[in-house]
Amino acid sequence: MAAIHDFTANSLSGEPVPLKQYEGQVLLIVNTASACGFTPQYRGLQALHQNFSPRGFAVLGFPCNQFGGQEPGGAKQIEEFCESKYAVTFPMFAKIDVNGSQAHPLFEYLKREKSGLLGSSIKWNFTKFLVDRSGKVVGRYAPTVRPENLTTEIEALL
Repeated sequence: MAAIHDFTANSLSGEPVPLKQYEGQVLLIVNTASACGFTPQYRGLQALHQNFSPRGFAVLGFPCNQFGGQEPGGAKQIEEFCESKYAVTFPMFAKIDVNGSQAHPLFEYLKREKSGLLGSSIKWNFTKFLVDRSGKVVGRYAPTVRPENLTTEIEALL
């Protein structure tokens, strides 16, 4: 049975990143988009990353264009948008699918571990998965849940 740290995902620059490098950290894994009504959540995600990363926490952002075509740009555009508009410093990965036959294996795993209110598929951008230090998926949060509302859950895991 795979675990969160068994997966590899490509960075925005196309380099393979083994998630094993995050072993022992609390993670918030999020599918993101640059042109979504929830895009301002980048601000809250960055604040969480900044506040908690010294204690062993990381936000991992996975751009996805499956919902309303709200992430149409390439890697360079995504990177420039995140840096210039939201000063994002947390790791951003290459654009992926989170649903369907081309879904990234990491998201297939996350969905299997924590099903949503309406089943396992992801319904929209900014769905969030909270992972504890051992790699167990302990929470799944709808796009409407603002990152700052997860502070208590994150602190409990740190």
